[in-house]
Amino acid sequence: MLPDSPLPARSLPAGIPVAQTSPSPTAAVTLDSPALDVMTDLTQVRAATTHPTTTLRQAEQIMIHQGVRMLFVVSEMPSLEGLITTTDLRGDRLVRAAQQRHARYEELCVADAMTPLSMLDAIDYEALKRARVSNLVATLKKHGRNHLLVIEAASGSAPERVRGVISRAQIERQLGTVIEVPEIAHNFAEIAHTFAETE
Repeated sequence: MLPDSPLPARSLPAGIPVAQTSPSPTAAVTLDSPALDVMTDLTQVRAATTHPTTTLRQAEQIMIHQGVRMLFVVSEMPSLEGLITTTDLRGDRLVRAAQQRHARYEELCVADAMTPLSMLDAIDYEALKRARVSNLVATLKKHGRNHLLVIEAASGSAPERVRGVISRAQIERQLGTVIEVPEIAHNFAEIAHTFAETE
């Protein structure tokens, strides 16, 4: 084809469908598989994000549209403030927030439901590279978490950063089994939060 040749164009039939993404099936793993097999690598997969002031309904729509169950909460990229999951979109914390503020669910925002950075646990990327899936399961159980952030150390001119995320739900899908993780309060803020939810 000559460089200046136009491509042939044609009319479209009514109702022609738009191609939909079809994510590749998640590979099955065993407890002895490398831990990297279950990490969502943010250098390979674009982080799904939302703003703290996004309404919960909007956050839910973002999750549905992007096919994810968790969003990174950021006011300004790339500084992380916390996470919000599908589980966070429902539950006692939101009921209490609505009651305290005399607000309807529609008026609540991501900041009302997210897990702040101070309440998240992280593991080092270098340690993860030497670990197995069984090590991650043990870590989730020990810390009572559904998610762990993976931190990559600073190198050269690049600062320390969140390289990836470990999700209990993803490990369960890849293992084909349920992982029982106990709820554990880790600091005074979480303990106070737990008491507030049980009052």
